[in-house]
Amino acid sequence: MKTYAIATIPGDGIGKEVVPAGQALLEALAAASPGEFRFEFENFGWGGDWFRAHGEMMPADGLDALRAKDAILFGSAGDPHIPDHVTLWGLRLKICQGFDQYANVRPTRILPGIDGPLKRCGPNDLDWVIVRENSEGEYAGVGGRVHQGHPIEAATDVSMMTRAGVERIMRFAFRLAGSRPRKLLTVVTKSNAQRHAMVMWDEIAAQVAKEFPDVRWDKELVDACTARMVNRPASLDTLVATNLHADILSDLAAALAGSLGIAPTGNIDPERRYPSMFEPIHGSAFDIMGLGLANPVGTFWSVAMMLEHLGEAAAAKRVMQAIESVTADKALHTRDLGGNATTAQVTKAVCDRIAAPAARRAA
Repeated sequence: MKTYAIATIPGDGIGKEVVPAGQALLEALAAASPGEFRFEFENFGWGGDWFRAHGEMMPADGLDALRAKDAILFGSAGDPHIPDHVTLWGLRLKICQGFDQYANVRPTRILPGIDGPLKRCGPNDLDWVIVRENSEGEYAGVGGRVHQGHPIEAATDVSMMTRAGVERIMRFAFRLAGSRPRKLLTVVTKSNAQRHAMVMWDEIAAQVAKEFPDVRWDKELVDACTARMVNRPASLDTLVATNLHADILSDLAAALAGSLGIAPTGNIDPERRYPSMFEPIHGSAFDIMGLGLANPVGTFWSVAMMLEHLGEAAAAKRVMQAIESVTADKALHTRDLGGNATTAQVTKAVCDRIAAPAARRAA
């Protein structure tokens, strides 16, 4: 029987509610899969509370504590009493960059029972995967501030792109697009205005495309892509974009699919040198923290992505079947989806479906 070592990092806000829900789901899955696999969890209480106690979002040697894990389940980083750049760079980005999780993968589709805002969109018209370059670009951390507080104060943030970084994310995106039925990739750019780094981005995309003759691809300016996602969703399948562009587009994609509360992401090290990290994209949502209103579906879908990454494709499929069964029942919709269900009710419903013999037979 396989044993997977999973690090759980709830982080801040509702992360402390949805990560335990994700752990409960994995425990229910293991209980329903006797002899197949089990999970060993280690929880790390890093985040805003840790910062208040220790002056840092995570210990300086925190990566060493995670290095031997098979995967990381992450909640959120963000605290209204701590500057956002401190919480992000001190925790989430420290892990992503420290473990070179250069491919951020965000699937989006309209789940059963959920009403998306695109009323002319058919049930299969919105089925995307956004690949976000996750290690450099606009979030490279290159820049600084000088003469602070004076009239001549200046600040810079430099978008840093390297040929190696662009080539590897393009190959990852083309490979992923080639694994999907439509074999279609849209390369998102802004080379009309950003005439150096983004022109290189375009040139490398064209070069890498020659290695994947079975993949159809096109190029779209990021501003035009937002309109295309709304007006022609069926024309898109797999998208690859820079760190900032994909960050924005994936939130739009989640909203078009019904709610940020259902959207998952994986921060992947494709070479598997380090553990990859899986998380919902919804953020810490302090306004609903502790009220039992958080939607755990984004975390559950992230768990499915984690299982897929670990090689447990059948288990990932069972989790997605359970999720879709629950979202199809409007009585189990949380507030972000227009319902009144609680985090605990949705979690119990998904776990019950995982435990049901019918769920095992369907898999």
